[in-house]
Amino acid sequence: MRVITGTAKGKRLVTPEGKDITRPTGDKVKEGIFSSIQFILEGADVLDLFAGSGQLGIEALSRGAKTAVFVDKAKEAQKCISENIKNCGFADRSRVKTMDALLYLSSAMERFDIAFLDPPYAEEQLPVALPAVSKVMRPGGMVFCETAKNIDLPETAGELVKVKEYRYGRTKVLAYRREEN
Repeated sequence: MRVITGTAKGKRLVTPEGKDITRPTGDKVKEGIFSSIQFILEGADVLDLFAGSGQLGIEALSRGAKTAVFVDKAKEAQKCISENIKNCGFADRSRVKTMDALLYLSSAMERFDIAFLDPPYAEEQLPVALPAVSKVMRPGGMVFCETAKNIDLPETAGELVKVKEYRYGRTKVLAYRREEN
């Protein structure tokens, strides 16, 4: 796994051991997501929830995001995220939280322009996480959820409205936008 483009282009990323711990996002899926946000990424504050290796937040930083917060409850994931951030030179623009995603969302003071949610498929956390992440998004903010293609998610969740759905083989990515109140 590697950073696709930007200031850290080509940097190799380490991943936590074992398939039960993390399932890295494929390059085709990652490129699809970042193609859709290329014009809003510069200067954005990013949340990488269920971060695993941190590859989505790191890709965002490489492409011009201002800051990224990485959240994963697994200590092994936290070690990989920290190593990857350091290797790519983004330590000064990153924060890593080793905690449950929903617990983080219930206490977060930060607000984000872009969020990536990629929980383990078997845990089905997205229906609960989506309304919670809505509360930490700035108006107009984008949320991207990666899941198995057979999982259906709601059209709305909190103040999020589904705006697009992408399919890549066995993977589905849903894009939500927070309404501008």
